[in-house]
Amino acid sequence: MPSFISKIYQWQGFSCAYRFSSQTGRSPILFIHPVGVGLSGQFWDRCVSYWQSQGATYSFYIPDLLGCGQSDLPHCAYYPEDWAAQLHFLVTSEIRQPVILVVQGALFPVAMELVHFDPQLVRALILSGPPAPALVSENTEPRWQKVRWNLFDSPLGRAFYLYARQKSFLRRFSINQLFAKGEDVDEEWLGMLAAGAADLESRHAVYSFLSGFWRRDYRQKMRDIRQPVLVVMGDQASSISRDGGAESPEERLEFYAKTFPNVQGEVIPGRNVLPYESTPAFVEACQAFLCAQAL
Repeated sequence: MPSFISKIYQWQGFSCAYRFSSQTGRSPILFIHPVGVGLSGQFWDRCVSYWQSQGATYSFYIPDLLGCGQSDLPHCAYYPEDWAAQLHFLVTSEIRQPVILVVQGALFPVAMELVHFDPQLVRALILSGPPAPALVSENTEPRWQKVRWNLFDSPLGRAFYLYARQKSFLRRFSINQLFAKGEDVDEEWLGMLAAGAADLESRHAVYSFLSGFWRRDYRQKMRDIRQPVLVVMGDQASSISRDGGAESPEERLEFYAKTFPNVQGEVIPGRNVLPYESTPAFVEACQAFLCAQAL
């Protein structure tokens, strides 16, 4: 496991947790973890541990988003702007210099909101398995998002979460939706998810994700970004939403290449959780990109 210092900071009356490993001389890297049953900043531990083993000279910052991990778990609906505001405060008050953003999967909108809100705070973006184009190319009716939230935020939703945090469900879902190889769904992964979901109050962040508060048309915000962007896709990438269709990884990369002004893409072995299932290949892609950008 990576060697980190753990800290707590206060934001809007909430305690927010992050871990960091400080170096000098290069831009710090801020990791945005995915949201799902049991997920938190620990998602990045395997990736950062490998990166450090390669003699990395970057400072690494791994926050727990509000509602996840060691941060407070308030009973509320979370929007991408909320988590972006939390991270903006972290960067301006704790890190205190522009960062390189590394973001997993469907937390892509949080990165978009953060860059849009304060472009000077982000030097580059690395997107691991970002969403299918259909999920970030059209606005979802807010009324239906709230209907879904109200359904989840009920005794029925509580029962669902109790079921979804069982190890048998977590294993099956991971094999069917996240990993390219079933044997890579190991006890370390399942133990992390089970521990992260032990507190039932962690369910509200998951409900917010499942309600689709993040699903909007982000194309204009993408076009406005001038920072260099790396998009890393798995060669077996799939979407957990039927709306995502069945486009190939290359077709999904083409969408991002046409929308971001300054982007490069790479396809590596794996499916939907590349920093965990394909750690060396993912880190090597990141290192090559950052070296080429002199970051």
